[in-house]
Amino acid sequence: MILWPWSRMRGVLSCRQAARAIQSYLDGEADDVTGSAVVAHLEVCRQCGMKAATYESIKDALGRQSSPVEPEVVTRLAAFVDELVHSGTPEEPGTP
Repeated sequence: MILWPWSRMRGVLSCRQAARAIQSYLDGEADDVTGSAVVAHLEVCRQCGMKAATYESIKDALGRQSSPVEPEVVTRLAAFVDELVHSGTPEEPGTP
């Protein structure tokens, strides 16, 4: 279980903080406090919610593959998702 540095802090995550935790949250690797903070952020931030949905769609598609996915493909997809998450990410939740 991953314990993120801000998981002991109170308040809402910024988009940048949420972006760092979304993948681990969706993979079931985030601790309960961080997971709750990510859920709270996704409920108010449409942009981060769309990014999380994109990651989840890619993850689901890879899971349906009948043959193993090459590690290089996973690395490229992870880089693509990371680029999506970090391109134009505002500092505060819900900020355009």
